[in-house]
Amino acid sequence: MLFAAYISAFLLQKCPLLPTFAADMGSIKTRKKLIDVARQLFAKNGVDDTTMNDIALASGKGRRTLYTYFKSKEEMFYAVSEEEMARMSERLRQVADKDLEPEDKLVQLIYTHLSLIKEAVMRNGNLRAEFFRNIWLVEKVRKEFDRTEVDLITQIIMQGIRQGKFDVTNIRLSVDIIHFCIKGLEVPYIYGRLGTSISTSRPMVKQVIHRAMAKIDRPDEHEENTY
Repeated sequence: MLFAAYISAFLLQKCPLLPTFAADMGSIKTRKKLIDVARQLFAKNGVDDTTMNDIALASGKGRRTLYTYFKSKEEMFYAVSEEEMARMSERLRQVADKDLEPEDKLVQLIYTHLSLIKEAVMRNGNLRAEFFRNIWLVEKVRKEFDRTEVDLITQIIMQGIRQGKFDVTNIRLSVDIIHFCIKGLEVPYIYGRLGTSISTSRPMVKQVIHRAMAKIDRPDEHEENTY
């Protein structure tokens, strides 16, 4: 006991921030547990039929602890959705980091986005209704996700321009058009309205991108017409 107390005192002397670090780690774990429990209850019962008391009971943390981290159910739902979007953003970054031709990378990014949205909506059961009903809240939650995607699309287009594969005069406008087109395809994709399979629609999407942005070798305008 004396030895353990000596070691503790020694560590505290050498690492005065150790208790703070441990407390922070505990706080992060508690918050994550509350979010995970809330996600499960929202998916099972729906947001409207889940109360803060339900989350407190299911987490075993108590109402006081729950309200320390989240002031309302809306804030709880926001945190659940935000974490989901953070995971999706990371998946998009992985696609953007792949060693692919810019055109192929852009097509893969589009289908990764659509697949991730569909998986999230379908996996979370009753959260499906919230996704389609509360579009204002969904838009608020996905702001960071949208920013990440816009940055990644920009990065891919810039790569294509540097490699001489894309001919884009207005990068910002091109990025916005692609981004909003992807968002517009989410609901049709979730309901399976984009052809019978991905193999059907994917070549068409690639063709659209190619025709819109691919650099086309044109004869020199100053070349003398020999015909």
